[in-house]
Amino acid sequence: MDAKKYWSWRKPFGVTAKDDEPAVHLTFEEAQSICRFFKKRLPTDAEWVAAAYHEQRQNPPDGFKTGQQYLYPNGESAKQSHCLQGCSNFNGAAPQGSLNRGTGHVPVLLGSAGVNGLYHMGGNVWEWVDTPIGSERITRGGSWWYDASRQMQSDVASKSPDTRVAYIGFRCVQP
Repeated sequence: MDAKKYWSWRKPFGVTAKDDEPAVHLTFEEAQSICRFFKKRLPTDAEWVAAAYHEQRQNPPDGFKTGQQYLYPNGESAKQSHCLQGCSNFNGAAPQGSLNRGTGHVPVLLGSAGVNGLYHMGGNVWEWVDTPIGSERITRGGSWWYDASRQMQSDVASKSPDTRVAYIGFRCVQP
């Protein structure tokens, strides 16, 4: 995706972001700094994977089983997540005509909770994790820009830490 003039973390698609949108257009260091500001940190790859694919709740709701390893962060399929193909039909936040594919990210609590009660661990936006691969950093979960296959645990993506795009965000964990 080409860099777009006037797109930033405040205006992910050239228009002001709403409070319920994921924070995107932030480099690895910027995401890490925001987590530190809130006395949290980025998860490691192992932590992110365990939270996204391995059900750990003692009494999970119907559709999930304690100790089960799932194919997708939403369970056995990606149908409840947001992505380019093979997922739900959520309409993203990007203004019509601003993207050459996809509809952009959706609000953070839209749809159903997945494994461990977490939202959008698959689809919506890639997420920075604090694990390097050479000079790059791992991103997890796929995004609205890609199809459902990118949400699988075996898909380990990496990006230059100075990457700043509309389809990469982050989440913080409590140390």
